[in-house]
Amino acid sequence: MPHRRTSVPPSPPRQGPRPLPLHLLTHASTLAGSRAALPLWKSGSLPWNPALADRAAELKKSLDAAGPDAWTRLDEELSAESAHRHQSLLDGIDAYRRHPYHRPLQRPPELWRQGSTSVLDYRIVPGGVPVLVVPSLVNRAYILDLTARRSLVRYLAGRGLAPFLVDWDWPGETEMGFDLTAYVTGPLTAALEAVTAATGRRAALLGYCMGGDLALALAQHRPDLAASLGLLATPWDFHAGRDGQAALVRALAPSLGRLIDAAGQLPVDLLQAMFASLDPGLTPRKFAAFARLARRSAKARDFVALEDWANDGVPLAARVARECLFQWYGDNSPAQGRWLVAGRPVAPRGLRLPALAMIPERDRIVPPDSALPLAAAIPGARVMMVKGGHVGMLLSARAVSQVYRPLADWLAVSSVQQ
Repeated sequence: MPHRRTSVPPSPPRQGPRPLPLHLLTHASTLAGSRAALPLWKSGSLPWNPALADRAAELKKSLDAAGPDAWTRLDEELSAESAHRHQSLLDGIDAYRRHPYHRPLQRPPELWRQGSTSVLDYRIVPGGVPVLVVPSLVNRAYILDLTARRSLVRYLAGRGLAPFLVDWDWPGETEMGFDLTAYVTGPLTAALEAVTAATGRRAALLGYCMGGDLALALAQHRPDLAASLGLLATPWDFHAGRDGQAALVRALAPSLGRLIDAAGQLPVDLLQAMFASLDPGLTPRKFAAFARLARRSAKARDFVALEDWANDGVPLAARVARECLFQWYGDNSPAQGRWLVAGRPVAPRGLRLPALAMIPERDRIVPPDSALPLAAAIPGARVMMVKGGHVGMLLSARAVSQVYRPLADWLAVSSVQQ
């Protein structure tokens, strides 16, 4: 009998948002900066964004005309508003950490396991098109099965497909020595072999984010076992839409490399800090908004479910971290044709499979300019632009109509072509 486990809920109080000290210090320093800038504005020496300069000049003129007391009152108002905003963040964090929600979904049976990697079997009925779903290595796989209402893999199963979800889990001692080639040619290939053996047919490969790159490499490595390739928010050109990022990565490479080597991994909180740097104001905005929600509302439960996942990250093995940070983001090796798996460049132009790329229009983690070149490089690949962002494409109210349903339709049709 396959091994079955139930999901273990986090023990309150929750850890998030991670890394908590960074979020609190960033917000406090941003608010303090508003007051610190006030004397510069008053003296006329504060540089403004050109789009705001005229309005700032008009407001300064009004304050000057009102006399010194106006500037004093403004300073007092800024102080009060800063305290209010920071307290709203603290209230939101406290409400999140004490919320009663725990993920109730039962873990599906394991079809296969090797080391820390397993394949979860979501089949409802036998005989459906097998789909091997590959998530990113940097986040937990259950973003694709977050709640009963927001679960891509359960939706696919309900449509008669046979989804199997790769669960990387926390890397064990063996996996801590892996690079990307080891992941693709080792457990990922073995997982695909297990799925095809269990179903008796080639499987569609469906990758999300970094998992799409791994699925692409797998399709090249074992074309005999792959029926089609679906890519969800998958990066390829790591310099597109990211001005200055490569230079920053190269500048940080020596110190960051030493940290990774010393730890033997890229730690979870450092990964979280990198994601937070994409929009430092996001955490204060969303937690302040959460503080205003009814505690037991559906919106509050959805927020907590997503935050629990976001704060339940896993580290990257040192060699994987170096490959992704310094080769992908630093040197743009995939788009340059220099990303090697098993000694061969990963070359989408050589792929001869039906392919679909679903690309979110407002993705900050994988901007469309990063994902579109991959779709363009795969002969005959279909592109679907969808509303929302990187995670929203899977979890928003539009996810079923814009992503789940058309993806299920495409998977069913593409399998017939093979």
